Amino acid sequence: MRHLSIDLETYSSVPINKAGAFKYVRSKDFEVLLFAYSLDGSPVEIVDLAQGELLPDWLYKAIASPEYIKHAYNAAFEWYCLSKFTGQMLPVDQWRDTMLHGLYCGFTAGLDATGKALGLPEDKRKLTTGKALIRYFCVPCSPTKSNGQRTRNYPKHDPEKWQLFKEYCIGDVVTESEIERRLSNFPVPDEVQKQWETDLLINARGVAVDMDLVGGALEIDANSRYELMTEAKDISGLENPNSNKQLSEWLEKETGSSVDDLRKDTVAAMIDDDSITGNANRMLEIKQGLSKTSTKKYNAIETAVCEDSRVRGMLQFYGANRTGRWAGRFVQVQNLPRTYIGQLPMARRFVKERNANMLRFCYGSVPDTLSQLIRTSFVPSEGNKLVDADFSSIEARIISWLAGEQWRLEVFRTHGKIYEASASQMFGVPIDKIKKGNPEYALRAKGKIAELALGYQGSVGALIQMGALDMGIPEDDLPDIVTRWRESNRMIVDLWYKIEGAAVNTIQTGIQSGVNGLIFSREFDPNNDLDFLTITLPSGRKLFYAHPTLGVNSWGKPSIEYRGVHQTTKQWAVLETYGGKLVENIVQAIARDCLAIAIEHLEAAGFHIVFHIHDEVVIDSPPENADLDAVTKIMTQPVPWAPDLPLNADGWVGDFFTKD
Repeated sequence: MRHLSIDLETYSSVPINKAGAFKYVRSKDFEVLLFAYSLDGSPVEIVDLAQGELLPDWLYKAIASPEYIKHAYNAAFEWYCLSKFTGQMLPVDQWRDTMLHGLYCGFTAGLDATGKALGLPEDKRKLTTGKALIRYFCVPCSPTKSNGQRTRNYPKHDPEKWQLFKEYCIGDVVTESEIERRLSNFPVPDEVQKQWETDLLINARGVAVDMDLVGGALEIDANSRYELMTEAKDISGLENPNSNKQLSEWLEKETGSSVDDLRKDTVAAMIDDDSITGNANRMLEIKQGLSKTSTKKYNAIETAVCEDSRVRGMLQFYGANRTGRWAGRFVQVQNLPRTYIGQLPMARRFVKERNANMLRFCYGSVPDTLSQLIRTSFVPSEGNKLVDADFSSIEARIISWLAGEQWRLEVFRTHGKIYEASASQMFGVPIDKIKKGNPEYALRAKGKIAELALGYQGSVGALIQMGALDMGIPEDDLPDIVTRWRESNRMIVDLWYKIEGAAVNTIQTGIQSGVNGLIFSREFDPNNDLDFLTITLPSGRKLFYAHPTLGVNSWGKPSIEYRGVHQTTKQWAVLETYGGKLVENIVQAIARDCLAIAIEHLEAAGFHIVFHIHDEVVIDSPPENADLDAVTKIMTQPVPWAPDLPLNADGWVGDFFTKD
């Protein structure tokens, strides 16, 4: 087997950062400019396709030959580019993604960022001029008098820059190859590789969108925002009523009270305040309407949609590299608003007819209605149906299974009412009394918030953050809820401390530790300065924590530290973790593995997945095969490495995507 490391430089008039690689490549003016490659670690060669050079015959054949494994950083891009270049959909199983390898080992995305995190020497990183060269040669330029009104830069327009660009492309292959070499002692498992291949095909398949609905939503929203701004100016006399500074000052004069901020939750609370009436209340309602990001998703769809009315590339494999979960791209289907309004078909019809008056008359707030309808932009292919199915309470099931909390497992193997069962355990009330109409039903809210907030070592702060106060639960009741939940779930509480203890012990001693089927190890590659705390999951997949050390937390106890991607800054930094957080990583990682198995089984059974969200799959199917029972049966069949994990799934069959 030969190994071919590849990097391409390309041109397209489509903005790849906004529209995605699939629309970028499908553009009529897409072109491969440079093809740099290294065969079996030999010095990098480059083919200047932009200036008429041709690929050697052996190399052209190697692109589709099973005798050559192709390596690239973010290999999905090279795979799709070369599929377009060769005029055939290339076999995905011949490709290996070095970006995935880095993400699997706990590093960040980005060739240069990964190189830095791995400590690559300066000459093996991407040239700092790379982005400028890409802007010059790979995207359209603005026509000016000085450039002769041209809209694109060719090699002839700056031969020196072009030569530098070729060196840059060569450098990418060097960096990619070096990253792959350094991580070679920590390989991506075969099953994860296969999942990456399936993900590539799902992303290339894409999902159909109702562009008539999208166009109507954008038009109605533009008109609605204009009307709201006009009304706000008439009421307040402000030059820009959407300015927080101007509106805050006006509200303070109007109400006689100070306004600290105009965040979403603050505005909602002020609207509910009976003391704020008249023009002030209406201005707050307008502010709330103008703040709705109802069109951003529609704009994203419009930007990313391909010529066949499908959006592709919405999923990033291993995007959440701490757990291996998928992340969203472009439209971000992971955080779409829910659909609470009734009569969705009628609302969609009004939008398509551009009938804002009927939308307002029947549903009230136009921005809020448009926001809820975003989901319904995703539709099946013509003549087909969507089948949607998701795992029920999968994290609660997994943590119960992992901890061995038997009463919870019995709930999930029978009626599944975990909120009622949790309240019953916490307050010693028979579960059959916790039902609507009984005074005991009020306890369900406490059971629910406890389940949502406390499983990963959360306390009072977690309850508040999850919305306990908004649910009407007095703050004084929160410590008691924490205590009762922990007393009712002693096995889960024990799991937090056992896992933290195992991690600390392994970091301190380097000795392997085992907890409830999980294996904690310290894995080294001193030649490449690599040091990991790894957690082997029941599936055999590993979670990686780079350069683990022990510090001291604010309670004077050992604190687990490692290097990873900071969630806020997105920079490579020292991070801190603890037992509950590790349990969260592990549980979400196991949930991800359950979904990955379900995806493979569904695809093998002929159910074509168009996208998925956390624990939910969306399938585009001919009506005769749109069988929800068959889908849920596949999803809930016993997991090979967890045959006693009680899974359940439910869903719907319909003509557009929705979630209430």
